[in-house]
Parts: sequence; C-alpha cells; structure tokens
Amino acid sequence: MSMVARRSPTRTPDLDDQLDRLEGICPAYLAKPIHFLRAPRLRWLRTTAGILLIIGSFFWFLPILGLEMFPIGLMLIAIDVPFLRGPVARMIAWGERAVMGMLTWWKAVRARVRHTR
Repeated sequence: MSMVARRSPTRTPDLDDQLDRLEGICPAYLAKPIHFLRAPRLRWLRTTAGILLIIGSFFWFLPILGLEMFPIGLMLIAIDVPFLRGPVARMIAWGERAVMGMLTWWKAVRARVRHTR
C-alpha cells in the first residue's frame, strides 16, 4: 500500500450558499438584480439571458462585449441545470478567494509604500 498523502475531503460549496454570499458582498446595485433573477418564476428569463451572455462572450473582441459575460451566463444557467451547480459553485468560491487574496496583497503593498515615505 502506498503512502500517498491525500487531501482532506472538503465540503463542496452549494450554489445557493455561494449566490447568497455574492449578494452580501456586492453593492446594492448588483445585489438587487442577482436576487431578482433567482426568483423561481423567472426561469425563462435566466435561461434566455444566460444563453445570450454565453453567445455574446464569443464576440469578446468587440468593444462592448467581453469574456466576463461567459461566467455570468453560466451562473444564470446553473441555477436551473443541476449538473452545473457544483462546478459553478466552486468557480464562485475560487473567484471569491482570488479577489480576497488580491485585496490583502494590495493592502500590504500600500502599507509598505506608506512606511517607506
């Protein structure tokens, strides 16, 4: 039997929990549309908007459209498509960790700059 170190099993983030956290972190002008679009009766709007955002992301080279539309479209579709919920929840958790890491780094850089003056 090999002595391979295994990572401890971590809880897979739930999409609803991640979207709740995202609503809490975002400013009100972004949190309100997220909350509105999560309403069960708006499945048709989420699906249509998600598909259009994903298609629009393929035209990233145009001035208004961009690659950021792809993950937003995936988030909207994942609310209604069960097999996408896990990967999209992990993507949101990773993005939150990356942003928080960058903010911590930036605060440390700014503190060092202030101390050198």
